[in-house]
Order: sequence, then structure tokens, then C-alpha cells
Amino acid sequence: MHIGYNGLWGLLLLAGDIWAIINILQSTVPNEKKLIWIIAVVLLPLLGLILWYFLGPRIGSHG
Repeated sequence: MHIGYNGLWGLLLLAGDIWAIINILQSTVPNEKKLIWIIAVVLLPLLGLILWYFLGPRIGSHG
């Protein structure tokens, strides 16, 4: 099985998105905000992940 350079980036992006979604679900922000962040990460995988990393809720976060 050969995974090319682009395939590796895709797997890393997928792993990052899954990690972000798990962290969003474990945060203490309201469910509406969780849903908005999850939609952003799913629909805009790279941009959503970057935005979540800098602006999104964290585990135990109230914002």
C-alpha cells in the first residue's frame, strides 16, 4: 500500500479534525456553540481546524 505525500497530509488533517471535534464536545460551552464549531471544522477542514485552534472552546472552557 502506497500513501503519497498528499495522502499523508490528508491523514494528518483528518486526525487533527477528529482531535478538534473531540475537544469541542468535551468543552463546557453551550451545545449551540459546539454545533457551530463542529460544522465549521467538518465543512472547512483546514481553515476550521486553524480557527478552532486559535479561537475555539477548550476542555473546561466557558467561552
